[in-house]
Amino acid sequence: MTEFLETQVDKFTFRVAKDRKYSSFGIWALLKGNAVQIGLSDFLQQTSGDIAFADVQPVGTLLKVGESCADIETIKVDLEILSPLTGKIIRVNPLMESVPETINQDPYSDGWLCEIEPSNWANDWENLLDPGAYFTQMKRQAEEESKK
Repeated sequence: MTEFLETQVDKFTFRVAKDRKYSSFGIWALLKGNAVQIGLSDFLQQTSGDIAFADVQPVGTLLKVGESCADIETIKVDLEILSPLTGKIIRVNPLMESVPETINQDPYSDGWLCEIEPSNWANDWENLLDPGAYFTQMKRQAEEESKK
């Protein structure tokens, strides 16, 4: 079972899964066999609003770090999701087409976006934030936004 770092800011509770790494933008990456599953952090999905539409790049798409791997439309914003690693998309979560709100309901499990076959995983892994570092960044950002 996944363990979480957790904080409460105002009336919101934000969780960071401890078993994966994160981009500074709030995209998580979890090694699953020879593939890396990616998705939105709890903080990113909560602050973006209810997800209405998720358009993930198709299987076979080659990505570099920082290239668009998905577009997410919420009731508040449109998000371009940037890949946290280099590789090829080998699987897209079928729930994204029919029930993209799964991201809001279960961001660290059923709400994943896609799986990528990494081409430079060791280097990409080193450049991602560990859960503690992302938690610190996320908490600071949540506190700043709550003061607005």
